[in-house]
Amino acid sequence: MKATLLILLLLSTSVSAEKIAGVTIPSEVKHDGFSEMLTLNGAGIRSKFIFDIYIAALYLPSRTTESEAIIANDHPNRVLMHFLYSEVEKKKLVDGWIEGFNDNTPADQMANLQDRLTTFNSLFETVVEGDQILLDYLPNVGTQVTIKGELKGTIPGHNFNQALLRVWLGPDPVTSSLKDALLGIE
Repeated sequence: MKATLLILLLLSTSVSAEKIAGVTIPSEVKHDGFSEMLTLNGAGIRSKFIFDIYIAALYLPSRTTESEAIIANDHPNRVLMHFLYSEVEKKKLVDGWIEGFNDNTPADQMANLQDRLTTFNSLFETVVEGDQILLDYLPNVGTQVTIKGELKGTIPGHNFNQALLRVWLGPDPVTSSLKDALLGIE
């Protein structure tokens, strides 16, 4: 009986996380605002040129490989960004958000999002290796931005979260390999 219990315990802990670039990525996460646990849909590394910048992990109520379904659904989600690069300046983060939103959001929708994107960008700061950013979407609340464990602010609107998810999952994602990894198809 003890051996069976030990085997079950070892099996349950071996599937409870994924390691990427030596960083443990939890298979499930819970947020006070989520009514349920969110499951790791996929995770991968955002690289630029030859440098690994951050690990991105996408958490959803249930796994799917359909990017449009993820973007369309008004369900809780989390994007975790764990930084691998020695230092990423605030300006580079902000430039990346602006480029990602513009590349994946139609101009008429961008006009409606611009003020919120400006507020979103104002929440960021320079990050270093090991820092984490959490982008938690809570229906009827908005997208909460947590940097290094500190809640920086909340950006209202499901349409803002849709545009944010398109940065990674849209027609022109930051990288197609990261999109595939987040969708769990890589």
